Amino acid sequence: MGYKILLPQEIMEEGREYLESRGYELIKGSGLEEEDIIRDIKGCDGIIVRLSKMSRKVFEAADKLKVVVRHGAGYDTVDLQAARDHNVMVCYAPVANSMSVAEAAMMYMLNCSRNFKKTQKHFIDDFYYAKLKLPRVEMDGKTLGLIGVGNIGSRVAKKALHGFNMKVIAYDPYKTQAEVPEGVQLIDDFDQIFKESDFVSLHCPANEETTGFVGTRELELMKPTAYLINTARGKLIKEDEFYEAMKNERIAGAALDVMMEEPPKADNPLLYLDNVTIGPHLGAATIEATDRASLHCAIGVDEVLSGKEVTWPIPEMKDFCKKKVTV
Repeated sequence: MGYKILLPQEIMEEGREYLESRGYELIKGSGLEEEDIIRDIKGCDGIIVRLSKMSRKVFEAADKLKVVVRHGAGYDTVDLQAARDHNVMVCYAPVANSMSVAEAAMMYMLNCSRNFKKTQKHFIDDFYYAKLKLPRVEMDGKTLGLIGVGNIGSRVAKKALHGFNMKVIAYDPYKTQAEVPEGVQLIDDFDQIFKESDFVSLHCPANEETTGFVGTRELELMKPTAYLINTARGKLIKEDEFYEAMKNERIAGAALDVMMEEPPKADNPLLYLDNVTIGPHLGAATIEATDRASLHCAIGVDEVLSGKEVTWPIPEMKDFCKKKVTV
C-alpha cells in the first residue's frame, strides 16, 4: 500500500497492529510542537494526533497529507478550515473515551461533595477538624444539570440517575426529548440549568458558540451551595471571571479537569484555591479508553485511505470530505 502515517505520540498496540497488518508504514515523530510536526509531516499521507495542534502552517507544510485523526472526542486543536482548503479529511474518536470521561465527571462530583481538597489540606495537622468541621453533602437526591447530552453527557446522566438517585435536567439545543436517556428532563432554558442545579456538569465541544459561555453571569445564577464540574474543554469557562467568583466563594466548589492553558503555568492562581479541584486533563487517561481511541483512530485512517465510508468523521466536514477527499 505504501501509505505513511505520522505518529507524533505513540499509539497503543491494537491501533499499531491494525495499521501495520494492512501495510501502513508508521513514522515516529520527533516531537509534539508545531515546528516538529512541520518538519516530520512531509511525505506522510496521514497523521494521528493526541496533544499536538494541527495549525494552518502544518497543513501548508504537508505535501501528501490526506487524513488527520484526532485521538479523542475533541477537535478544537485542528484548524478545520485549513483542512478544507488543503483537501484533507479530519476524523476523530468520539465514543472511545466516553465511559472514562463520564466516570471522571462522577469522581469530581464526589470530590466536591465531600470537600476533599480542604480535607486533604487539613487532616494531617488537625484530624478532627478535617473530619468534623468541614461541610459535606450527599449526592443522593440532588439535581444534576448537564450542558450537552452527547456520548459522555448521556453516560453521566445514566450514572447519576441509576447510581446516585439524582434528578437530571439538561440543556442541549441539538437534542430532542426522545434522544436523551429516559429520566432526563430536557429543557430549553440555558439559565435554568444554573439556577436549579446542585451540580452543573459541562459536556459540550469548544466552538464559536460555546467558548467562554460560562462566566460571572452564569456563576451568579447558581446556588451558593452548588458545584461546577468541567471535564470538557477549558475554553468553555472565562477563567478570570471564574477565579474571582471562586476566590469570593460565590459557589460551594468546583472541579476542572481541563484549563485554558495546558499544562497551566505554576503561577495560575486557580491552582491554589481550596475550593477548586484541578486535574491534568485525565478524563480519558485510562488504559481502556486509550486502547479504544488508538484502534478507532487506526480504523479512521484506513477508512479514508481505502476509500471506505468513514465511521467517525468530524461533523462539520462530513459532506465536504465525502465529496472532495481523493487518495
